[in-house]
Amino acid sequence: MNSFPSLPPQAPSRGTSRSRQYLKYLFTKQGWSFDGQIPNIPQAVAILIPHTSNLDGWYGLLGLLGLGIKINILMKNTLFKTPLKPLLKAINAIPIQRNINSGFTEQAINQFKNNPCLWLGLAPEGTRAKTDHLRTGFYQIAMGAHVPIVMFSLNYKTKSLTCLGQFNPTGHYDQDLEKILAYYQGNFYPKRLENLSTSLKNML
Repeated sequence: MNSFPSLPPQAPSRGTSRSRQYLKYLFTKQGWSFDGQIPNIPQAVAILIPHTSNLDGWYGLLGLLGLGIKINILMKNTLFKTPLKPLLKAINAIPIQRNINSGFTEQAINQFKNNPCLWLGLAPEGTRAKTDHLRTGFYQIAMGAHVPIVMFSLNYKTKSLTCLGQFNPTGHYDQDLEKILAYYQGNFYPKRLENLSTSLKNML
C-alpha cells in the first residue's frame, strides 16, 4: 500500500486506525498516491489547488481522510437545516451565516479564536468555472487569524495529492502570492484544463 506520512501530534486528527486503512485503500486503489509531509502545527488555513472538477473534492477529501487529518470546511448555515446535515457534519463542515453584519472572513477568523486546534480548508479558485485570478479570502483569513497557510496540490497527470509545506504570510499579498505559487510550479495539473484559472494556466 502507498506509504502515507505519519500525522504529527499537533495537527488535528480524526478517524480510527481501521477507518484510515480503509480510506487509504480506496484512495490508492484508484491509482492515486500521497506525497509530502504534514506540518506539525495546530492551526492553519489549508488550501487545495487546482479546483476545476467535482472530482477534486473527492480525491482531496479521500486522501486527507486516509491520512487521518481533520480539515474543516465552511458551508452556509441554511444547508444544515436540510437532509444534508448528517453528511455535512461527517465531513467536518462548519455553518456560516450569510445574513448577519459580520462577513465570511470575520466569521472564519472567529473560528480560530474559538478553536485552538483547527485546520480550515479552502479552494482559492473558489469555483469549478474558469476565473482570471485566485480569490484572496484564504490569505485574508490566515492573516487575520495569525496562522500559517498549508498548501496541498492535485496532479492528474501523476495522480498524486501532495502537501507542499507551510507558508507564513507577511501581509504583502502580491509578493506572498508569488512565493506561494512558486511551490506549485510543476506540482499540479487540473482535471479540466479549460476550467483552470488564468493565473494558474500561465504556470503550465
